[in-house]
Amino acid sequence: MRAAATKNKLMKASTLYFCFILLAFSGCTDKYAVIDTNTEIPNRNWSYANTLKFDVNIADEKEAYNVYMNLRVTADYKYSNMFVLVAQSATKKVSHVQRYELTLANREGMWLGNGSGNLYSYQLRFINHYKFPAKGLYHFYIEQNMRDNPLREVSDVGLRVEKAR
Repeated sequence: MRAAATKNKLMKASTLYFCFILLAFSGCTDKYAVIDTNTEIPNRNWSYANTLKFDVNIADEKEAYNVYMNLRVTADYKYSNMFVLVAQSATKKVSHVQRYELTLANREGMWLGNGSGNLYSYQLRFINHYKFPAKGLYHFYIEQNMRDNPLREVSDVGLRVEKAR
């Protein structure tokens, strides 16, 4: 009898614990993000030939969006900035290419990103309150535009598109 009662209490406690964890994680969804993804750079060497493509499905052209570049570099990255080319298209024809400078460290050489161990993470906004011309699938292409080829110590590159708040 005692063993059955103890087992029953453990089952109830386990179920309660599971529900608590499920509830905690259900609040973690980002209701503003349309896409928030990263691509790992092989061997942390980002070459010119490795243009990254991200597909974004825009459901509401009346909504304003913010667009960010996600970036992770190691502490051994040797520059305080990074230049990238970002192209956007809705068809096979690229409609817009823009060069951006991303500031990664201050004048004193302190990294501006969030650090964890040897890795620094950035989410850098490059388009603010943008309205896409129509609903549909858009493609973003990100290419490194520095003098070094390959650009060393770049761990991940990604894209985040969110509804402007």
